[in-house]
Amino acid sequence: MISSSAEETIRQGRELGAQLKPPVLILLSGELGAGKTTLTKGIVSGLGAGREEDVTSPTFTLVHSYHGQVQVFHVDLYRVGDSHDLETLGLGDILADPAVVIVEWPEKLDLRPDWPVVHIHLGHVDDNSRRMEVLDVSGLLRVPATERS
Repeated sequence: MISSSAEETIRQGRELGAQLKPPVLILLSGELGAGKTTLTKGIVSGLGAGREEDVTSPTFTLVHSYHGQVQVFHVDLYRVGDSHDLETLGLGDILADPAVVIVEWPEKLDLRPDWPVVHIHLGHVDDNSRRMEVLDVSGLLRVPATERS
């Protein structure tokens, strides 16, 4: 999928979020500024867990939680340096109860629950446009076949 604005990325996130049911792990990858947190705003809103304007990057706090119709955890591992830092986040506790867990910078995550996993990669097309590639091997989403990797 291609998005030509932040508003369109949020809308696409809302559409994805509306299709999700806990438990599910959403792994968001892409370089800085690719739109991971912007997409998360829409996912959280689409799940009925929070308002878009309340969703911010957890870069410094590392984990934000949203509670509404479902429980959502938004985790940013960008500043996590090693396995000790990762352990202090309490991801095991987060994954103990059904929730939607959205992880930015998932390559630093070595904990894999027995949950369905959706991989979403965002990349720059140009200054204003982003490409979103969705890998949903669990079949949770109604994403056109051409959008599945």
